[in-house]
Amino acid sequence: MNAADVRGLYERMIAGWNAGDAAAMSRDFADDGQLVGFDGSEVNGREQIASHLTGIFADHKVASFVTLVHEVREIAPDVMLLRAHAGMVPPGKSEINRATNAVQSLIAVKRGDRWRIALFQNTPAAWHGRDDDANALTAELQAKFDA
Repeated sequence: MNAADVRGLYERMIAGWNAGDAAAMSRDFADDGQLVGFDGSEVNGREQIASHLTGIFADHKVASFVTLVHEVREIAPDVMLLRAHAGMVPPGKSEINRATNAVQSLIAVKRGDRWRIALFQNTPAAWHGRDDDANALTAELQAKFDA
């Protein structure tokens, strides 16, 4: 088990998003990996993920992720789970957009001597009726961005 390797997969993937670089964001996915986007869209396979992201980055200047990793743990031999929260800072802005806060999950599998992303899911953190919790998360993400 190597939590640092899995955290590195996540950090490289997030850095790829923040750079608007589809190749960098998709590089560590398994050949049969899956991405579930914020809007629920599902993309299967590293090549399709790269193609999907290329289209997003070509058409949009994306907001940058600010992330808080809460857990990295083994769930089976050579299978790890990473759980995180993320906020997004729109281009040219300096404040987290609460409406795009997300809960993120990444499942990594070890193939040979390398860890690969089997699944990345980015789910809205709408938290209906829990404004205090949503505001607290936004404040925590903003503090990390400001640091």
